[in-house]
Amino acid sequence: MTLVATPLLSRSCKLLGAAAASACLVACGGGEIGGTVTGLGTGLSLTLLNNGSDALTVSRNGNFAFGTLLDDNASYAVTVQTQPVGQSCSVANGSGTLDAEGTSIDTVRVTCAYSSSLRGTVSGLLSGVALTLANGSAQVVVTADGPFAFAEVLTEGASYSVRALTQPMGQFCSVQNGDGSFFAAGFQDIVVTCN
Repeated sequence: MTLVATPLLSRSCKLLGAAAASACLVACGGGEIGGTVTGLGTGLSLTLLNNGSDALTVSRNGNFAFGTLLDDNASYAVTVQTQPVGQSCSVANGSGTLDAEGTSIDTVRVTCAYSSSLRGTVSGLLSGVALTLANGSAQVVVTADGPFAFAEVLTEGASYSVRALTQPMGQFCSVQNGDGSFFAAGFQDIVVTCN
């Protein structure tokens, strides 16, 4: 059943306090902006904005929706604020205007793809220290546990050898899956463990 706000109901909603605002939005209209994310790598996340605010962090593929409902006839514009490490995400169907009934939008499409060939995760790195990883002359500095990625894009079949160029103070970090020939379809993430 679709609820349409009457002028009397709309005026009543404006008079309610903040505590009742969310319940009132259902009766007064107010559309949800959402859609789907595809291609996001395991363990990665991105941050989306709607109209330059209402930040939403997404850490899995599938449906998403912003927490703030929009008024009838309001415009929306979904953008990527923070890209996942080693990936680039683009937005399709990300802007428009709600109709006069404030019908929710679920057609925003966010598509992510890897923009870096060599990527992986670091674990066990102590706070306040840094680790420098190298593949030939390419380097990446890691200052916290989590995902990392080199900026370079390798051609299919190119060889690589990732090593710890500088160890964090007071720790030793080992590299697994750091050597091989790069093939995008079969690449296994590099795993760096610090003790």
